[in-house]
Amino acid sequence: MSESSAETIMKKVVETVNNILVSNGTGENLTNATNSTGERFQATSEGLILAYSSLVIMALIPIVVGSFKSVRHQHNQKESGEEIEIMSTREAMLFPVIASVTLFGIFLIFKIFSKEHINLLLAVYFFLLGVIALTRMFTAFATKIIPESLVIFEKYDLHFSFRRKKSNTTEAGKKYEDILIVNLLFDNASLVCFALALAIGVWYFMKKHWIANNIFGLAFAVNGIEFLQLNKVVNGCILLCGLFFYDVFWVFGTNVMVTVAKSFDAPIKLIFPQDLIENGFSAEKFALLGLGDIVIPGIFIALLLRYDYSLKRNSKLYFYSSFIAYILALFMTIFVMHVFKHAQPALLYIVPLCLIVPLGIALIKGDLKSMFSYCDHEEKPPATSANTSTASEKED
Repeated sequence: MSESSAETIMKKVVETVNNILVSNGTGENLTNATNSTGERFQATSEGLILAYSSLVIMALIPIVVGSFKSVRHQHNQKESGEEIEIMSTREAMLFPVIASVTLFGIFLIFKIFSKEHINLLLAVYFFLLGVIALTRMFTAFATKIIPESLVIFEKYDLHFSFRRKKSNTTEAGKKYEDILIVNLLFDNASLVCFALALAIGVWYFMKKHWIANNIFGLAFAVNGIEFLQLNKVVNGCILLCGLFFYDVFWVFGTNVMVTVAKSFDAPIKLIFPQDLIENGFSAEKFALLGLGDIVIPGIFIALLLRYDYSLKRNSKLYFYSSFIAYILALFMTIFVMHVFKHAQPALLYIVPLCLIVPLGIALIKGDLKSMFSYCDHEEKPPATSANTSTASEKED
């Protein structure tokens, strides 16, 4: 598949998944495992350490990979001259509102319709999205480790279109235009990666195994951080602060988040068994972390990495400082959860640390003004009727 075709598909995938994972995933957070009767499972100390350390490591991987991929993605967009999609200030302000409406809508759907039927539809939906996300991630990895000179990268072009007659032509002078349906450029490596992704997708769909769930979750998180780009630090602050209050309200203020989290069966969270030592890979007492607690801070940390590159100081100070702050916030969430024996909204701890640490360092080093004036891309003004009419006149 060509790079432009893959990126177009993945943008749609990320936009769709993000509306769901942020509306549900941020409320899952780091929670204790429960058994099938709803009674809290008492894990061993070794099981807890293994589970939570594994979740933290799995959360860090997509942030590192996605952040550096976002730098390359932005560079490729500028080189190609394609339109760059960013999250504007207005969109950052509205995001918590949209996430709240989506969350409450999902809550009502589970109240009205059968949970089994809804989760079956979700399984099909995320099977398709997961295969697309995994194929792209596997293909990118294959191009890194396999020399492109090998026959495995022989290119194939799939082109399918149909022709229609232009309406302003006569029978004597027929003119036609091509309507493109599919134009894919792919190679043998892409086919192998697609087959592997498809196998994992079938495994997840049939068994819902926690390893398959995590593979899908990591793919969604990496692609989300790569494609969901903030263009200004101020937009990142607005987004994080808005979702801070969103997370706290829906977790502590109502039972909506908990209800949806327990009913929603989809790979929008990373899970790891606390009873892995006792029961092996068939373990079923899980601790979990929502993807929203990875992707939302991740796109802000990726923005700080791009800011580091813009300074041209041969240093990644703000990326590393925010990354360390994120790690500390995760451990703080785990600590508070075990002290109070209650599921915690991870953004309650992630947002303050990920904002205070890099902004504090920027204040000390005198970079605060530069940081807030940094802009990846200029925001386009919202389309107005006057702009629309002017554009129409130009076309005429």
